[in-house]
Amino acid sequence: MKKLFTTFLMLALAMPAFAQQSPVATEPLGFEEYDPISTLKVEEHLLKRAKFPFIDVHNHQYQMPTQDLNALTAEMDSLNMGIMINLSGRGWSQEWEEGTATLKGSVENIRRTQPKRIAVFTNLTFKNFGEKGWTERAVKQLEDDVKSGACGLKIYKSLGFAGIKDDKGNRVAVSDVRLQPVWKKCGELGIPVLIHTADVPSFWDPMDRYNERWLELKTHPGRRRGPNDPVPFDSLIAEQHHVFRTNPKTTFINAHMGWYPNHLKKLDSLMIAFPNMYVEIGAVIAELGRQPRTARKFFEKYQDRILFGKDSWVPAEYTTYFRVLETEDEYFPYHKKYHAFWRMYGMGLPDEVLKKVYYKNALRIIPGLDASRFPR
Repeated sequence: MKKLFTTFLMLALAMPAFAQQSPVATEPLGFEEYDPISTLKVEEHLLKRAKFPFIDVHNHQYQMPTQDLNALTAEMDSLNMGIMINLSGRGWSQEWEEGTATLKGSVENIRRTQPKRIAVFTNLTFKNFGEKGWTERAVKQLEDDVKSGACGLKIYKSLGFAGIKDDKGNRVAVSDVRLQPVWKKCGELGIPVLIHTADVPSFWDPMDRYNERWLELKTHPGRRRGPNDPVPFDSLIAEQHHVFRTNPKTTFINAHMGWYPNHLKKLDSLMIAFPNMYVEIGAVIAELGRQPRTARKFFEKYQDRILFGKDSWVPAEYTTYFRVLETEDEYFPYHKKYHAFWRMYGMGLPDEVLKKVYYKNALRIIPGLDASRFPR
């Protein structure tokens, strides 16, 4: 009996320590917190450099008149980037003279230090849009900017949104007739128009459990739009397509694959409808990486009309692009969870397709680029 009592006493004294080692009940994890480490063991190819020199047709550098371009090209070299296209040639200013000074300062800095590695696109100045003479002035400014060294025109997504209004306070549609001479002039000058219209379609959808961009909308609430803010997604895109349709002699590069990288059958129909439309892959690589077989077929079919673009200048993120385009890796993460919580797979594109996407297509449609760094 004494021995049994001693055993019970020892167990009772041990209970606190045992309790401390036991799992503690917790609340269920939130979606933002859940980030499991995959136990899948497959081959990995973490590419820090592209297989071939490439041209990034969608980049933004806002201090180019005074920027150390030698330091910039050193970073480009680490990625095997042959040429960078700075789409923000006139900067963010909507003052005509200030924008012109920015463009000329950028071109001068490039010519003085890295003339073969960097090029710039110009932008439209929408100040006083709608007032008498605006269109003529914009066309003249475009011509002058091209003479100064710009090799294309970049249209920001603000066109079509409520941020750009005419002199009467009305939203300026992408297809506004007052812009028609600008598109026509680009065709006459032989320069492409890289145009960004609208945003991810899910931004217009209800922010509920069915919206796969829920986390992005929570972390970036300014991206959320109502059904008619400022107009439905389909209406904005229709305005853009009207511009393509009515300007067949002008080359357009549709930024972010026209927001149809997740609906390649739809994009295929648009490529057929608009033979003057090219697409670039900036900020949509996660969409391609989750459908590698379908995406590879699309790239093979339209290998002459797809260009490489990244958008935001974060060198460490380029490895995701290289991995999706070049490898056949399986089940790897995107670099921003709020953009893509899913895993991706490599397309393993053939070398000849890679060369076209990386540089051949850009060299063909963007005038003035130096081709000496690129394989034939």
